[in-house]
Amino acid sequence: MGQAHPLNIATIPASCPFLDTVVQNWLERVGVEAGPDGRSGGDNGTILVPGRRVARALMEAFLRVLDGRPALLPAIVALGDVEQQSLFPMTVDETVPPSVGPVFRLAILARLILAAPFFTTVSGRDGGTIDRVWPLAQALAELMDDAERNGVDLYEALPKAVADDFAGHWQKTLEFLRIVTEAWPAILREEERSNIMARQVALIEAQARLWADMPPDYPLWAVGFVDGSAGVATALEAVAALPRGMVVFQGLDCGMEDEWWNQLPPTHPQALFREFLSRAGINRADIAIWGYPLRPERENLFQHVMLPEAGIACWGQPVGDVRPSGISLLPAADSQQEAQAIALILRDVASQPGRSGALVTPDRGLADRVRAELLRFGIHADDSAGEPLVRTPAAVFLRLIAQAVTARFSPVALLSVLKHPLAALGGSPGRARASARLLERRLLRGPAPQPGLDGLRHALEALQEAQQTDNGYQADAPDSPERLAIFLDRMEEAFRPLLGLESTARVPELLAALLETAEQLAAVEGEGYEADQPRPGSRLWLGEDGGALSRHFVELMSHTGDLPPQPLRALEGFLTSSMAGKTLTGLRGYQGGVELAHPRISIYGVLEARLLAFDTVILGGLNEGSWPPAAESGPWMSRPMRQRVGLPSPERRIGAQAHDFVSAALSSEQVILSNAQRREGSPAVPARWLMRLSAFLEGRQITLPVHPALAWQTMLDMPAGEAKPVAPPEPRPPLPLRPRRLSITQLDTLKLDPYTIYARHVLGLKVLAPLEEGAEHADYGKIVHTALERMIREHPGTWPDHAAQILHRHFDDALDEALVNPALASWWRPRLHRIADWVLAQEEWRRVGRLNCTSHTEVSLAYTLRGLPGGDFHITGRADRIDLWNTPGQEDTTGRILDYKTGTPPESNEVIAGWSSQLVLEAAFLKEGAFEGLPAVETDALAYWKLSGGEEPGKEVVIPSVRAEVTLGDLVGPALEQLRTLLTDYDDPSRPYRSQPWAGKEHRYSDYTQLARVAEWRLAGDD
Repeated sequence: MGQAHPLNIATIPASCPFLDTVVQNWLERVGVEAGPDGRSGGDNGTILVPGRRVARALMEAFLRVLDGRPALLPAIVALGDVEQQSLFPMTVDETVPPSVGPVFRLAILARLILAAPFFTTVSGRDGGTIDRVWPLAQALAELMDDAERNGVDLYEALPKAVADDFAGHWQKTLEFLRIVTEAWPAILREEERSNIMARQVALIEAQARLWADMPPDYPLWAVGFVDGSAGVATALEAVAALPRGMVVFQGLDCGMEDEWWNQLPPTHPQALFREFLSRAGINRADIAIWGYPLRPERENLFQHVMLPEAGIACWGQPVGDVRPSGISLLPAADSQQEAQAIALILRDVASQPGRSGALVTPDRGLADRVRAELLRFGIHADDSAGEPLVRTPAAVFLRLIAQAVTARFSPVALLSVLKHPLAALGGSPGRARASARLLERRLLRGPAPQPGLDGLRHALEALQEAQQTDNGYQADAPDSPERLAIFLDRMEEAFRPLLGLESTARVPELLAALLETAEQLAAVEGEGYEADQPRPGSRLWLGEDGGALSRHFVELMSHTGDLPPQPLRALEGFLTSSMAGKTLTGLRGYQGGVELAHPRISIYGVLEARLLAFDTVILGGLNEGSWPPAAESGPWMSRPMRQRVGLPSPERRIGAQAHDFVSAALSSEQVILSNAQRREGSPAVPARWLMRLSAFLEGRQITLPVHPALAWQTMLDMPAGEAKPVAPPEPRPPLPLRPRRLSITQLDTLKLDPYTIYARHVLGLKVLAPLEEGAEHADYGKIVHTALERMIREHPGTWPDHAAQILHRHFDDALDEALVNPALASWWRPRLHRIADWVLAQEEWRRVGRLNCTSHTEVSLAYTLRGLPGGDFHITGRADRIDLWNTPGQEDTTGRILDYKTGTPPESNEVIAGWSSQLVLEAAFLKEGAFEGLPAVETDALAYWKLSGGEEPGKEVVIPSVRAEVTLGDLVGPALEQLRTLLTDYDDPSRPYRSQPWAGKEHRYSDYTQLARVAEWRLAGDD
C-alpha cells in the first residue's frame, strides 16, 4: 500500500471496491476508539461525500467491514447539506444571506419574463400564459445556477458575450437576460436574500477558509468527488492541506504519459481530475495510491481504449494484457427488447443467493421499462430516482381535472377523472365508478355529446326509451350506479368552483378552485365539516406523496399572487411544469407492513451509482444523445458566447459521464454494456465509448461476447414445446339457445359469418361504440336517408315544380340536425347537394305526372316462418323505399324496391349467388304481404342507389344486371324456400356457428373478429 504524501491526496484504483477501501484505510489510519478526552461523533472524525446516497452507502460499508465489531464511527456528511448544522457542525460566515425558496424565485422570474418588452413582442397575444412562461423561468434559474457554480459574474460577463459578427438575435437575447443581471439581483438585495447556488458556494468557501484559518483537530476526509465546481474545489484544497485531512479520488490515472495528460479534451474521463490538479498545482507523482487493482487487465484495457487522440497511435503497439474478461454486450433491436433482456439478467442475479445486481442508466424511459418488466417476476427494484411528483396518483388526479374542464368535459377527459381511484363524489369509489360506466354506456359512447355539462344533460333528455336499457350492469357488481340525473347533479356541484371562474383569474384563485373541486370529487361518505368528521377529500393529502403535493401547492399559492391573471386552459400545463424535477424517493415502498424493494436489485442514475460496486452491473442506454448526452449549449447562449462569458463547454458534462462509465465498468465483476439499435422508432448510434472499445479489440482479433439474455428474451413469451395454432371456433349451442328472430340484414350475416350471430344473439355480446366516434362513421348515411325519407313522405306521388328547393332544404336540415363539426359540414354540404341534383334527375318522371305511382319509405317488415324444427322463426326489417305502380291498361299493381347505399353496394353477381339477398328477400316478402300497410304484390324491379356525392354523385345498380343470365323471377321465386332450408339447417344442434367459413366471402363488417381469433387461425390455414 502506498504512503500518503504530505499534500494528503490519494487515489484508489477503479477496479477496487472504493467505499470498502476507504473504510479500511480509515480504520487503519484513524481507528475506531474515541479520543482520550471522550470526544465522539463528528469530533472523532468527519468524512465528506458528494451526496446522501453515497453517505448511506459509506455507512453500510463501515458496517460491512467492521462485521459486527463495536466502533465509534465518523460523521458522514454530504457536502450539499452544509446548512444542516445538526449533521455538519460548521461555523460559517454569518454575512452570507439566506437563500430564496425555489418556488419564490420561479414566480418572480415568471413575472419579470411576462413584463419584459422583448418577450411580449415575440410571444404574441396568447403566448404569455403561465404554462409557457414557467419553463422559461426554470431555464433562467438554471443559467444563474450554472454561472454561480462556476464562479462567473453574469453582470460583468454577459455584456462581453456577443461579438460584433454575431447574429442580431443574440443581442436581443442579451437584452432579455437583463432579467438575471439587473432585475433579479435588485430583488435579491431588496429581500436581503441570495440565490440557492450562490449561498451553497459561499457557505462551502467560507468553511474552507475557516478550515485554513483554524484547522480542526480531528480527521477530516473528502472522498469520491469528481467535479470541482460549486466551491467543491476550494473545499478539497482546504481539506488536502489540513494536517489530518485527506482527499481520496476514485480511479485517477497516475500512469498516463504527461504528453497525453496535458492534451486531455474535456470529454475524457480524466479531464475533471486534470482540471482540479492544475488548479491546485498538484503533480500526479505526489498522489498516493491505496490498494492494488483487482482487475488489472480490465483497467489496462480501458486506459488504452479511452486514450486521447494523441495517444491512439499506440493502439498498434504491444500494450500488455487487455483481456475483457467479465464484459459482454447487449445489442438490442429496440428499447423494449433492451428492457426485457435487462430485466431477465437482473432476475437471474436475484435467483443467486447473496449476489447483487444493478442497472445504471441516465435514460429514465429505459429505467421505467425495466422496472415494469421486473414486476412481471415479482421483483420490486430499488429505483434511486424515486417517483416523479407529477406522476403520483393525487397529482395525476388534479391534472386530469384541469384537462377535463379545459376540454369542456369531452368523453375521454371526463371519464379519465370519473374512473380515477380517487373519485368518489361523496359516496364510495366503487359506486362512483359504476355511475361513470353507466354514463359512458348511455351517453359517451358513439358521437360525442355537445360540449359542457349542459351537453350531457341534453343528451340524457334526448335518450329514447329503447336506449334506457342497460346491458352492462353485471360489470359493476357488487356496486350499483346512481340515476344519471342525480350523478350529473353531483358532478356539476363538484366542478362548480372551476366552472364559476371568470375567463381569467389570478393563479392562487385558479389553484384554490382546482383544490376545492378535487376535494369534492374525492370526498367519500362520512366526510364533512363537522368537528368529528374528516374534511371532505382529505384522502388526497395522505401519505408521503400527499404531503409533498400539499406543500407544493402551499408554495405555489403563496408566491404566485403577483402574476397577471391567467386563463383556465393554462392550468394543467402550469401544474406539470411546476412539478418538473420534483421526486419522491421510497414512495409507497411498503405494502401491508412488508418492504417491497428487493434488497439486492437496484436501478440507478449515473450520478447515484457513482462510487458503488455490484456483482453484476448493466450499463444501459449506451447510445449517443442518451449516454453520453448531447453536448447542448442551452437556450440562452451559443458555444462561442459561453466561451466568452467563461462558462465551461457543454463537453465538460460528457467528461464527467465518461468517468462514471469507466468507473462502473471497472468496479463490478460482471459488466454488461447495453444499447439499442432503435430508440423511439428512430435509428440510434451506439455510444462513442462502445465504438472505441470494439475498434480497439477488433485490432487485436478479440470479440466481446453477446450476453445470452437476448436469446432468453426471444423465448420469454414463446409457448412450451411446439407452437400450435388455435383452431377456428365451432360453437354448437343447444336448440333452445339458438335465436328465433333475426333482422333481414342479419340473414346474410348468418350465411357469411355465422359466428357473429352466435356472439350477438346467443352470448348476448354487443360491441360498444368508440368514445368520441367520428361523425363520418355514423352520420353521413343517416343524413341521406333522413332527407330522402322526408321528401318521399311529403310527396309520395307527383312532385311539385319547386321540388328542387324542397329536396335541397331537406338535405340542409338533416345536415344541420346532425350537429357535425363545422369543417366536416362544409365538406359534406356540396356533396349532399350533388346527391339531391342526381335524385331530382332520376325522379324527373314524377314531375310529368302521367305515371300512377305511390312511394313508401322506411316500411316495416314482419314475417314468420312456421313449421321449422325449432319452432316459428320471425323475420323483421325495414325497407328504404318501395314504389307501387299502377300501369295504364293493367289491373295488377307491381312494386319496385330501392335500397340507398352511401358506401359500396353489392355487385349483381353477389346477389345472384345468394351472398347478398336482402333485396331479393324483400321482394319475396312483398309478394307475401309482409310489409306493414302494403298489399301483397309482385316486384318487377330491384335496384341499389349508390349515393356518394363525389365526382359521380349517384349510380343505379339494377338487380339482376342486364347481362345476367337469370331473371328477377328466377331470384325471387325460390328465395323463401332457400331461407327455410338455411334456418332449418341451423335448427340442427350439431350445426356449428363457424367464423367466416367461406374463403374469399368474408363478411364486410364484423365486430367479433377478434373474439373469434380470426387473425390467429387464418395464418395457420391453407385456404
